[in-house]
Amino acid sequence: MKFLKNPFPAMWRLYRSMPLTVKLGTIWIVAIVFAAIFADFLPLKDPNYQGFIMGESKVNEGPSLKHLLGTDDLSRDLFSRIIYGARVSLTVSFVAVVAGSAIGGFLGALVGYTRGKVEAAVMATVDVILAFPGLVLLLALVTFMQTRSLFVISVIVGFLSIPPYTRVARANSLSISRREFVLAARAIGTPRRTVLFREVIPNVLPSIMAYALVAAAGVIVLEGSLAFLGLSVQPPTPTWGGMINQARKDIKLTLFPVLVPSGAMVFTVLALNTVGDWVRKRGQVRGAAL
Repeated sequence: MKFLKNPFPAMWRLYRSMPLTVKLGTIWIVAIVFAAIFADFLPLKDPNYQGFIMGESKVNEGPSLKHLLGTDDLSRDLFSRIIYGARVSLTVSFVAVVAGSAIGGFLGALVGYTRGKVEAAVMATVDVILAFPGLVLLLALVTFMQTRSLFVISVIVGFLSIPPYTRVARANSLSISRREFVLAARAIGTPRRTVLFREVIPNVLPSIMAYALVAAAGVIVLEGSLAFLGLSVQPPTPTWGGMINQARKDIKLTLFPVLVPSGAMVFTVLALNTVGDWVRKRGQVRGAAL
């Protein structure tokens, strides 16, 4: 309760305890998320405005005061397109994390604790889904839906994110179920549902949180792959993968339009992996008070 009343001192102490690389990764994640959410209120250029039509800018122009990161082959501002393109990647990642953590995490913790025939059925279904190559299955589902809206892509990626979270949660639940505090709670007659929600799930959460950050990085790469193949959201909505795909045809003339979205994706994935690894190291199983 004290943390909820005044969380800033605790957050500041947590930030100060981070290594430098984790601090930089956290700053990058917060900055890109903030910019993507409030892009409409920031002094950004229209990401789809083609300035060469009015003679206001050149195609594949280098960085300048007018265009901080230059322009693409249609003279659109790359800085604006990077910020707006982050919305697509972050939205898909957010849906995947929420669906995987809420559904897959709970399902894995449940079957790992209860065991029995339900566990066998659930894990068999999970294994069947995971047996298919993720990108191939995603391409098949996107093609079958015959639409490329952000909502549909987010829902499909969210559904495909449930099985990995289920396996991670189940593995941790199996380990935690053998811990002394869980055995003691069961020995004194605590209902199984109470043990699950008070002892097992709270101790599974740190592992799920750490995995969620790493998995979010994978989802960003996955969405970028879809966009590169032309199967993400419809143009002219900017996406990082779509920007890379569009700029590759002029790669012999200029590298900058390719390096900008590639760099944004690399830094975001690296930041998520760095912070996720730090969270994993800190997320030790706590000894629960009975």
